[in-house]
Amino acid sequence: MTSLSKWYVNRLQAPLAALCLFCEKPSLFSHELDFSCKKNQFQVKDECGNTEYLSSSLGVAAYILGGDYSLGQEKLSVLLKTVEMSGKNASASDFASVLSSNAKHLNSKSPTFLDYFIYETMTLKSFELGGSLCAYWKDLHKHPIIRQTLRLQVPTATKSVFDEFKYAVAMKVGILLKIDPTVVFESLEKPKQADHGDISLNSFKLKLKEKPNELAKFIKEKYITDDLIVECNVIGTFINFRANKDDFRNKVIMEALTKNSEYGKNKGGEGKTIVVEYSSPNIAKPFHVGHLRSTIIGNFLKQVFIFNGYKVVGMNYLGDWGKQYGLLAIGFERFGSEEELQKDPIKHLYNVYVEINKLAKEDETIHDLARDYFARMEKGDEEALSLWQRFRDLSIEKYKELYSRLNVEFDIYSGESLYEQGMKDALKILKEKKLVKEDNGALIADLNEDKLGVAVLQKSNGTTLYLTRDVAAAIDRQKTFNFDQMFYVVASQQDLHLQQLFKILEKANFDWHSKCHHINFGLVMGMSTRAGTVVFLEQILEEAKDIMHEVMKSTPEKYAQIENPEYVADVLGLSAIMIQDMSAKRIKNYNFDPKRFFAFEGDTGPYVQYAHARLCSIERRAGISLPKDISTLNLDLLVEPCVFPLVDLISQFPEIVVLASKTHEPCVVVSYLMQLCRSISSALDVLFVKDRELNLAQARLALLVSAKQCLSNGLKLLGLVPLERM
Repeated sequence: MTSLSKWYVNRLQAPLAALCLFCEKPSLFSHELDFSCKKNQFQVKDECGNTEYLSSSLGVAAYILGGDYSLGQEKLSVLLKTVEMSGKNASASDFASVLSSNAKHLNSKSPTFLDYFIYETMTLKSFELGGSLCAYWKDLHKHPIIRQTLRLQVPTATKSVFDEFKYAVAMKVGILLKIDPTVVFESLEKPKQADHGDISLNSFKLKLKEKPNELAKFIKEKYITDDLIVECNVIGTFINFRANKDDFRNKVIMEALTKNSEYGKNKGGEGKTIVVEYSSPNIAKPFHVGHLRSTIIGNFLKQVFIFNGYKVVGMNYLGDWGKQYGLLAIGFERFGSEEELQKDPIKHLYNVYVEINKLAKEDETIHDLARDYFARMEKGDEEALSLWQRFRDLSIEKYKELYSRLNVEFDIYSGESLYEQGMKDALKILKEKKLVKEDNGALIADLNEDKLGVAVLQKSNGTTLYLTRDVAAAIDRQKTFNFDQMFYVVASQQDLHLQQLFKILEKANFDWHSKCHHINFGLVMGMSTRAGTVVFLEQILEEAKDIMHEVMKSTPEKYAQIENPEYVADVLGLSAIMIQDMSAKRIKNYNFDPKRFFAFEGDTGPYVQYAHARLCSIERRAGISLPKDISTLNLDLLVEPCVFPLVDLISQFPEIVVLASKTHEPCVVVSYLMQLCRSISSALDVLFVKDRELNLAQARLALLVSAKQCLSNGLKLLGLVPLERM
């Protein structure tokens, strides 16, 4: 078989034999001739059951020409010469010469698959054509089926090995049904049950006029298997395709090894900008568990969007404005200490805030003083703003220490205080559009017709509220970043607030309002310290670290090999808390259960970290390394039953990255990592590397390193550092 025709079998999944059949006679979609490709040969079976094996595409073409299925001598001549030269590394001028001399036989207005074959040949070899072929080339490029197929060649999904096999199915099914292959491609998925096959198509999703059951049977009857897709079966409306396991295994492992830390990345979001607002604590207050959820879910989204090719702006929108800062300033005048402020600003300011609130319950004038102080801030009083700025700066520095521990970085620290002028401009716009009206001196937006109640944008004393500042911030962000999407990672208690914000933006006729999305989440129940007191995040993290440290000490030999046990214990504690937090749909509330979270068995963070560290240990102790030229690996030696489920999971990682970006659910990645860990555990019971024959040991190591890379990349998406020793 020539190099080009083999490329077609492997890539386009439309063997030259099938192309010849389909060129000009639709009736030949029947099984009058049965073509398949095995062991680099075309197998041709006629209606009498006679079989011939043809070693080249030239032989297939000659066979067809010799029968009753003539394509026409002239077009076949072009086909033969094109294919023949593809095996001789012909130059662009050679191709141009053959095609030019036969241009009258080509049909660019209604191209056949032969025209498509020639077009793809020229594309594959990157030929620059001129002269008499220019018009043919341009017209052919415009034809719908060519455009559809070219679009499918660069899907907006992952362009992974799994995509290659999906592409194989999509091309053939598209040809059979005479529909856009992209529609087929986007309908393909993994079967829910592994024993059903590797790729599944629900004919119902194609939305064609034929009955889904009959359509499924038709596809099975007419589908031509080949060296990539070796089997096609039907269960109800589902057509299940089984891949060539050996080819699939080898390609998946090679892709994972080649791409390494880039494995799973794609360019689906290239050229697009996403803004993610997350964490967003109130300054001068300790981090609590609700802020943890916003922080880690937001950071997850940022990492996933980056992996999908987007430019991402991670924004911490601090709660740094409002009457409470007037209250804090009054409190600091009475209970504050410069010495304590320098030692631990967050803790001290929180204690001050608690004390002044106690006093305010006894003395109503405290609230009046606080309102007056905040009014001074809004009017630009330098003394009032100077103290507020100190509180803000000290709080941010303290928060950064915690963010560093959580492995979180922000691109921008923003805040409500930055939109003083923006708030005035926003209110002006809303007034001009008659979206607000005065009510007892306050400015409100009546959203009752949208079942969203009444939204207050300015109090009767002239001070603004969160909603006003959020409107101003949204307008500013669109002007600054021209975002394609913006996500607010905020607890579900703020559902109404965000709905009101988005509705106001919509009614103000901002055409980008639909690009704003609320990523909400539920509550953590029962999260308290051992002492049972009100919990803050640092206390929880310290307790988690201590628990993991004690577990590590229980195996002295391993503990002695860890360079920085305090750091490892901290990462394990974070892994336990964060993976548990992200293991279910984010909208669900969950109960904090330390006994279950910190276990090294079951679906926990330490379990995933242990799987990664174990693979690192096997690689260190193997006594061998992978060859510099990984193409020399003999992966055909990987024949054990446990290999293929693991390879299948490795192949899914690029699709998991895409799915996570669409669903905005961290649990998609967590669930995948748990399945991967279980498969790794099963494989390690069989696939020993140390002291095995070199070629076999290297093949097994290649598989395990590929699995380790998926674990590593997945942990990083979740915002965790993969541990190599523990």
